[in-house]
Amino acid sequence: MHNKTLTELAAGLRSKQFSSVELTQTFLGRIGRHETLNAFITVCEDGAIRQAHAADQLLATGQAAPLTGIPVAQKDIFCTLGTKTSCGSKMLDNFIAPYSATVVEKFERAGSVMLGKLNMDEFAMGSSNETSFYGVAHNPWDTCCVSGGSSGGSAVAVAARLTPVATGTDTGGSIRQPAAFCGITGLKPTYGRVSRYGMIAYASSLDQGGPMARNAEDAALMMQVMAGFDSKDSTSVDQPVPDYSAGLNDSLQGLKIGLPKEFFTDQLDGNIAAVIQTAIAEYQKMGAEIKEVSMPNLKLAIPAYYVIASAECSSNLSRYDGVRFGYRCQSPQDLADLYTRSRGEAFGAEVKRRILMGTYALSAGYYDAYYLKAQQVRRLISDDFKRALSEVDVLMGPVSPGTAFRIGEKTSDPIQMYLEDIYTIAINLAGLPAMSIPAGFFDDMPVGLQVIGNYFSEPKLLNIGHRYQQVTGWHLQIPKGFE
Repeated sequence: MHNKTLTELAAGLRSKQFSSVELTQTFLGRIGRHETLNAFITVCEDGAIRQAHAADQLLATGQAAPLTGIPVAQKDIFCTLGTKTSCGSKMLDNFIAPYSATVVEKFERAGSVMLGKLNMDEFAMGSSNETSFYGVAHNPWDTCCVSGGSSGGSAVAVAARLTPVATGTDTGGSIRQPAAFCGITGLKPTYGRVSRYGMIAYASSLDQGGPMARNAEDAALMMQVMAGFDSKDSTSVDQPVPDYSAGLNDSLQGLKIGLPKEFFTDQLDGNIAAVIQTAIAEYQKMGAEIKEVSMPNLKLAIPAYYVIASAECSSNLSRYDGVRFGYRCQSPQDLADLYTRSRGEAFGAEVKRRILMGTYALSAGYYDAYYLKAQQVRRLISDDFKRALSEVDVLMGPVSPGTAFRIGEKTSDPIQMYLEDIYTIAINLAGLPAMSIPAGFFDDMPVGLQVIGNYFSEPKLLNIGHRYQQVTGWHLQIPKGFE
């Protein structure tokens, strides 16, 4: 059962080949057997079985929704009523959410079963899942390597068949990069397409939730549940939700693919470039046309991103003060001591680094020089994408400069870690949708192809991903030992 797609699982539930309880127990068993991967922070065994029983009763009536009875795992950034929501941080290690995020509620209404909460970089700040208070999530393709971040636990759980699908969030590549590192499909939707209500904020103008699955067809079914306007989220876009599965098999004849020349420089490992070019050649066989485009301001994406994201994180994380909820230091001497020690003891090194950078960028005398300038650069980058996407239908390129690196290899050099997101960050600055799909292997480790579209073009991206997966088998590969 654990190797079936969402479509196959849904068909099996309806034809009574197996029950939701049996399906849920299968995945809970796999989670228990593979605890060393450290993909989960919290496993909700009792709650999952209760939800599965309820799903079976609904399935018996014949009125179930497409995902009724299907196990799902949530990134631990989404608040979940009555369940610990830690955001991978010591600061929230004791936080039991008093409400559920809109995304969580939508899956509950769809009748899905929540297996648990997934490991992640602390407050989504990281590119390797190494900043998590709960330890690194190990890549199932090589457990000595990182899973990517910040949605590392989500990518590991899907790749190792611990869950059929999982949710993730993407602030600068946090869905796409771990998806590429673990050989799965990950979609970062257009900013505002998926509600951020109840999704613990890192950088509010960049964060976006999205699906992580084995293939584009499963991601389309997840998007059908996740997408939509939410009056509780001021950044949510009031736009009709299309049928994401309807156009999966559309022809790609005449599709215009743009290759940004700034993606294919000496910063990209030549072996990764070869895998990407081979994948693009498959699209040419399906009738796509290739055109080189230039986006000269992409080189400014990393400095602009880390100023903006750090400034927003400095503001968002100011609420964690040891007073209202979360970690509180022992026996504070006064209010200043309470603030200082609570934050100093509960935040990890990377979170502290970004708070300090952001506070500096927002301070009097430096706001214009850093934050304002970064926002101006953001507009230039957005204009680059607008020009490029007026010439072509989609852009393609790598997700990351290399494959998953070894645990501990880059933790002493934050700049090298930041450069892991060099091909993904600009998309968040522009608010565009983008997807990572498995495109091959190098040194027995997965390589992801990134497909970038115009605003609200998720159906087209899913179509492009699905057609590629119909003629290739990279998405079908399973890490050894997790078959």
